Formats: sequence, structure tokens, C-alpha cells
Amino acid sequence: MLETSTATLAEQPPVALSEAAAARISAILKRQPGSIGLRLAVNGGGCSGFSYQFELVDNIDAEDLVIETNGAKLIVDPTSTPFLEGSVVDYVQELIGASFQVRNPNAKSGCGCGTSFSI
Repeated sequence: MLETSTATLAEQPPVALSEAAAARISAILKRQPGSIGLRLAVNGGGCSGFSYQFELVDNIDAEDLVIETNGAKLIVDPTSTPFLEGSVVDYVQELIGASFQVRNPNAKSGCGCGTSFSI
């Protein structure tokens, strides 16, 4: 008889925060007294249908998802969470500028600016 075992894996959060993004959030928060994290929201609109919105916040609602990496907090509201399942929030520095970027496996297409997407 073939034996099978079920390994319990640690539950992964629906959204991940890269170390680079966590370091940038921490650096920003040091200069913003009262702010406790960076909120990521998905809003209708933008050139591809949905857009990402980043905002410093000073409070966390009870139903918010809080992802913490190296002490930095990314906060996502429950309405936005399904659109972000499996995403990674990163901070990228390039010659043309630096920005937070969302690598979203649910996005079927996006615009050139990287802030809007369609599902």
C-alpha cells in the first residue's frame, strides 16, 4: 500500500512585500511622523480599467490585510485584496526613476506607465 503524507505549509499572505519595498517604506516613514504604513488600493479607472493607488496612512482598519516585512507595513483593504492575489509589491530604481511596482499575476494587460491594469 502506498502511503501519502500531508505536509502543512505555512500559509502565504495573498500579497507579498519585497525587501527593497520594505526598506523604502521604512525610509519614507522615518520622515513622516504619525504615518504607520503604506496602503495599496485598487481603484476603478486608469487607462487599462483598474489602477493602483499608494498612500501613507496613520491608521489600520480592523478588516484590512496587513503584510509586514522587516518591520514595514503594507496595508490592503478587503475590496482590493482579491485583485492582488499572488502579487508582489517591489521598489525599483532605474535610470528613468524609482517607484513602487506591483507584479500582479492576475493582470491580463497593463499600460505603459505601470499604474493601471486590466483583468
